[in-house]
Amino acid sequence: MVGVVAPPATEAAATTAPLWVRHVQNHPGGISNGVRFSLDPTVMQAQAKYAGSVGVASVAATTTTSLDNVQMNDDSYPPLPQNEESVAYSVDNPMVAVAGANDYVSGGTVVMRTSDGGKTWASTRVVPVFRPTSDICNGGDPAIAYSARDHAFYLSQLCFFRQLPQSEVQIYKSTDNGATWTPGRRAAIAATNFDATTGTVDTHSFNDKPYMTIDNNPSSRWYGRLYVTWTRFHILDDGSSDTCPVKLAYTDSVPTQDPSLTVWTHKNVVADSPGAGGLGFSANQFSVPVVEKSGALDVAYILEECNTSLDHGLRFKKSTNGGASFSSAVTVNKRGQWTDNPDTADQIPNTHFRTPNTIGLAYSAATGTLAFVYTNYIRGKGNGDIDVSLCHDGGSTWSNATPISLSNGNPARNNQFFPWIAADQSGRFVAMWLDRRQDPNNHDIGTFEAVSGNDGASWPNRRISTTT
Repeated sequence: MVGVVAPPATEAAATTAPLWVRHVQNHPGGISNGVRFSLDPTVMQAQAKYAGSVGVASVAATTTTSLDNVQMNDDSYPPLPQNEESVAYSVDNPMVAVAGANDYVSGGTVVMRTSDGGKTWASTRVVPVFRPTSDICNGGDPAIAYSARDHAFYLSQLCFFRQLPQSEVQIYKSTDNGATWTPGRRAAIAATNFDATTGTVDTHSFNDKPYMTIDNNPSSRWYGRLYVTWTRFHILDDGSSDTCPVKLAYTDSVPTQDPSLTVWTHKNVVADSPGAGGLGFSANQFSVPVVEKSGALDVAYILEECNTSLDHGLRFKKSTNGGASFSSAVTVNKRGQWTDNPDTADQIPNTHFRTPNTIGLAYSAATGTLAFVYTNYIRGKGNGDIDVSLCHDGGSTWSNATPISLSNGNPARNNQFFPWIAADQSGRFVAMWLDRRQDPNNHDIGTFEAVSGNDGASWPNRRISTTT
């Protein structure tokens, strides 16, 4: 599905930057990296050159004779990053998988697909559109999920502008294993600050960092329900945010012919706290939703100040009624066992990009165990480790922080960051992260994984990148 990218006429005519821009310019934390990078002059120049061109519907697959270091994406031009990846596989055919990443040339998401277990890949771009004006918007922050009931892949991404205040979380659908997607003008709108009834925009709201999951358990009362979580920033006139809680939208049906007709239910995972100064229980980021085999919805998130990158805790909430309401927040980290990077810009040694404390949550359908992974800086800013906390009672109590980025049984040297974790159908946990242990200067980056086949009791490490 091809879209023509052109500078929005309404955006070009705007003279006042939206409040989210003021927030990013004045505060080192809060709104996430992908949105911030859209203000980079190199990115803006690249998107200007891309404007007026036709998005590529498909490109030649990248092939290899080995499963090591397979290039998934087509190279962008100019050669800007394609990052913040998400991937899901088809439970109908595990050889089929779809991945998404920020694409700073088109301003949307590059979507990569494979039908042979990852040996070859092809790419397309999904560029978001703000439907009321038909303007192309910036996107990114993609999440991918597969629906066993619908036999379809779903993609969530943002829609925002540099010079306009509109802000949305949009959902796209593919019924052909990622080859074609919903046109931008027909995307389902999970969250927006635009009131179509009055034609007005809440200029103080910005929706950020969505993630989603789908209930793929046939015995569940909510089989097929799609859940989307995100952080909603309330931004004051001076650019600061006083509250930034986690929100939820869910639906039981996304019409294939016109996803824009999707009906959503909206709930608070965390309630707003106006006037809180960007601190306290309503200062959140990086929510990760997961569905258990019972249909229970779990949400992990970080207690992070709205205007800095300082994190004050790891939190967990649970819904046993399909997202209608949530339990009280449970503190995952234990006193004296975890600390955040003290740098308010989330910088680590020898790094010129933000490394916020992203998290991952996985559920073992075989044992019922929950595994929550995160970066722990208790050994210092230059020795961030990947740790896991385990739960065997549905989220009520959590284990001590346990390092899983290991070398000879001890925490690996230097910095490890950006972890993720998943569980396969057998209950095996697989965690992955970026790792600098191989460079004595703590600069070059590789990729490592840890696999636990004994319900989190041990985590043998393996290097999975062949270069750093």
